[in-house]
Amino acid sequence: MDERLLTVTRPELLSEAQDTAFRAMLYDFFAFGSTLETARTGFASYVGLTPTQYFSLIVIARADPKAPVGVNQVAARLHLSGAFVTNEINKLVQEGLVDKRPHPTDGRRVQLVATKAGWEKLTHLAAFQRPVNDALFETLTEEEFRQLGAIMRRLAEGGPRALQLAKYYEGKSPGAGA
Repeated sequence: MDERLLTVTRPELLSEAQDTAFRAMLYDFFAFGSTLETARTGFASYVGLTPTQYFSLIVIARADPKAPVGVNQVAARLHLSGAFVTNEINKLVQEGLVDKRPHPTDGRRVQLVATKAGWEKLTHLAAFQRPVNDALFETLTEEEFRQLGAIMRRLAEGGPRALQLAKYYEGKSPGAGA
C-alpha cells in the first residue's frame, strides 16, 4: 500500500505496516456509536426529553450526595460546553425535573438536584433501558466490560486534542476558504 494513503502512523495502530485493521475497527466503532446514539435518542424520547436533557438528568440524579453537582460538573461529565448544558438544565428546571439549590459551601454556585418528578421519569425509563442495554452489551464478559470502560474514558479524554488538530489541519486544507 502507498504510505501516503495510511490514515494512522502509530505502530500500535498498524498491522504489517497497513491501516486495514484500524479502519475496520473504526467502521465497527462508528456502527456501534450510531446504535448507541439511536438508543440514547429513543430513551430520551420515551420520557419526553432531548438526548442532552436526558443525560444531564441522569448525571444530576446519580451524583454523589456528598459531592454537590453543578453545571460545570455536568458539562465536564458529558464532555460538553457549560453554556450549552446551562440551557438544557434550565429547561429541566422549567419542567420541574431539576431544582437549583444554594451550594452548601460556595454562595456563588448552585447545587443541582433531581426532583421527585425527575426521579419518576428515570424510574419509568429504567424498565425500558434494562433490556436494551443488556442486549447492547450482551457479548461482553465482565472483564471486557471493565476494559472497555477504561478505554472509553481514555479515548474521551484525548478527544479534544484530536479535534484541535483537525481544526488546525482544516485551515491548511487546499479547499479552505474556497
